[in-house]
Amino acid sequence: MNRFALLSLYRSLTRHKLYAALNIGGLAIGIAVFIVLGLYVRFETSYDRWVPDHENLYMVQGDWNLPGSPFDGMTPQTPTALLEILRETDPDLEGTKIMPAYGTVIQGGVGTAEDIAPVDPGFLDFFRLELASGSRDALKSPQNAVLTQSAAERYFPSGDAIGQTITISRDDGPTNYTVGAILRDLPENTHLDFTMLVPFEQPTTPEDIAEQRNLGALSAYTYVRLDTPAERRAFLDAMPAIIEQNGADLGTDPQDILSYIVEPIADFHLGISDTLPQTVATLGIVGLVTLLIALTNYVNLATARSGLRAREVAMRKVLGADRGKVMRQFMGEAILTVAIAALLGLILAELGLPFVNAAGGLSLDIPYALVVPALVVLSIVAGVLAGFYPAMVVSRFQPAAVLASSRSPGGGKGGARVREALVVFQFGLSIAFMIGTAVMMAQTSYVRNADLGFEREGLLVMSTFNDSGLDSAARGTLMARFREIPQVTSVTSATMAVGGSGSNTGENVQLPGVPGPGPSVRKIDVGEKFFETYGIETLAGRVFSPEFGRDDATETEDEGNFNIVINRNAVPVMGFESPEDAIGKVVGGGRPRTIVGVVDNVRYTSARAEIGPTFYVYKSELPDFAIATLKFTGDPRPVKEAVRAAWQESAGPLPLGMETSDERLEMFYQDDERTARLFAIGAGLAVLIGVVGLWGLASFNTARRTKEIGIRKSLGASASDIVKLLVGQFLRPVIIANLIAWPLAYYAMRTWLAGFDDRIALSPVFFIGASVIAILVAVLTVLGQSLRASRTAPAWALRHD
Repeated sequence: MNRFALLSLYRSLTRHKLYAALNIGGLAIGIAVFIVLGLYVRFETSYDRWVPDHENLYMVQGDWNLPGSPFDGMTPQTPTALLEILRETDPDLEGTKIMPAYGTVIQGGVGTAEDIAPVDPGFLDFFRLELASGSRDALKSPQNAVLTQSAAERYFPSGDAIGQTITISRDDGPTNYTVGAILRDLPENTHLDFTMLVPFEQPTTPEDIAEQRNLGALSAYTYVRLDTPAERRAFLDAMPAIIEQNGADLGTDPQDILSYIVEPIADFHLGISDTLPQTVATLGIVGLVTLLIALTNYVNLATARSGLRAREVAMRKVLGADRGKVMRQFMGEAILTVAIAALLGLILAELGLPFVNAAGGLSLDIPYALVVPALVVLSIVAGVLAGFYPAMVVSRFQPAAVLASSRSPGGGKGGARVREALVVFQFGLSIAFMIGTAVMMAQTSYVRNADLGFEREGLLVMSTFNDSGLDSAARGTLMARFREIPQVTSVTSATMAVGGSGSNTGENVQLPGVPGPGPSVRKIDVGEKFFETYGIETLAGRVFSPEFGRDDATETEDEGNFNIVINRNAVPVMGFESPEDAIGKVVGGGRPRTIVGVVDNVRYTSARAEIGPTFYVYKSELPDFAIATLKFTGDPRPVKEAVRAAWQESAGPLPLGMETSDERLEMFYQDDERTARLFAIGAGLAVLIGVVGLWGLASFNTARRTKEIGIRKSLGASASDIVKLLVGQFLRPVIIANLIAWPLAYYAMRTWLAGFDDRIALSPVFFIGASVIAILVAVLTVLGQSLRASRTAPAWALRHD
């Protein structure tokens, strides 16, 4: 563009400041939303792509074929000794493994919970993690530990941690380690979650070796390096034989139950969740659609305003400019306008990012080295796309007709139809956004307040009760101390608690008269008064009681011949017609178990997770991996203080973890509520852009129809007639926009709600309500312009040009 073209653009913007502000402001808001949501999508899709050679690093995952079981499907956890089993077939296989991270650091007699993960000696080399100091071979010595920089600064703030001693407690009690290396803190976008690494302890007894080789005992994450597609195919081809040779614990046909796949580590973060890919895709679409609405708004206003520059174009053509030059000028102006809007959008994104981070629980920042070049490309591409149609309209003006006319051309019926179609498209997307926001907010509110099958009020869960540092005597003492707290009305223990802590085990329950091992059913070991403490409803029969000797499976679990309680969902799975029909029936084949009660389904975790068939087993002695739960009344603060005092007396330096049921359930709400908030922010701004564009278009069209309004009033039209005419002109495309919005929102929200096991109905109220709001917003947007135009004196309007 030459300086005359730039001067022309400057005059156009300053002469019509309102339209320039609406154009640039709407684009800036759209670009700001696009930047912020684009940063979120980039963060979620960049997990582990910083790892050197990540393209050739794979995670081994098990695919379990257990229809109807809560354990059916993919799991990233594998047997502890899977890597060793694989190397028996391929000694040259490069791989590593890591165990779940948990544990305690004991310093000065005080225990602090840390993410401590046992790994094999080659872990640092496999992932090529960067060291701040120390030896890369540190993990090859069983007495060494590796700390991240942040952990080293916490425990050794006064100097170099290398060579220092640190006491770590995991499964086998406190052990002293020497700090052999300091690892640079990992980026946030990684699935590797630990603060300390210790060498994996090799099993020594035949029982431990057999347990670690059991393909059904899932406890580790296993990784392998496969450099070529041929290596990957060969690895997968060898899996069936490995499962056949080592799957005796799975039954006679282990290949029918289990298979192994490999997944690139960069895909694990999105692949592990059923909801995250949908969330990322949804918010990415919101960002793109908001930008599209902003560009549509720009095209609409620019096309409407093009007639105001008709005489300028006519004079340029008279002075020798051809159509190509005119188009290049206007497209250049569009690119420059988008560039100005992009700069303003970047500023808005920087200013709004702290609020978005707070609303979404994120820690996003703007990488200017990446964002600025992207905005340059966006300015060019979006400017060309948004400016092409207005440039084409303007360049078609005929000089003679324009200069001879008493008014500027407005594009005729064709231009009006195009603008109306753009309003339909724009508000269709906006209404779909409003419907989506309403559904998401309603679902998240429903999930937070839904009936979970137990009384969530007044429950305190001791999440560290199964710490390996506590022996059975200490656990028994603690349970007794908890019962002595005045506000505590009941205390129980189980291998499952609200929030999902404990163990996740299942068993095949053989059914009478049905061949085969029977369905896989979740098993939960419970202590005394478990159902009373949680307030779980009994549907048929009774729950466990010490009065009945066969209720207690502490001594007889291996042989069977004890009583069980099942949940509602286990009734049809076990072949019974009703809860009453199940009472007194014996299941289990060679390990007989008598059903004495049926209780309601209980949702211990997320509303997205399906409640599987479950049976409960009572043990008078504390079961393995038991979690203690207290039922209390009144204020939880004095209860927590009393629990803390009892813990410090019996557990010493071990860290205490205790949360109320609401605190533990909170983590299951956060992701969906964050998605809903971010969606609502994007949708709200998208609607704002549409409203701003509609207001500008209404202002422009009202000004162009001033003489028409004067003539109508001279012929007897009332002010209300004028208001109805102008409001109706813009109301029609908004009403038609529902034809786009309703099916689009229905499909999108039905897909989103399908991810929840417990969900609301997709009521017509959401659709009708959003449409009514959109119509009211449109009416209020143009009403002011219409009222002002209706009060115009006919004499002044007829003289207006």
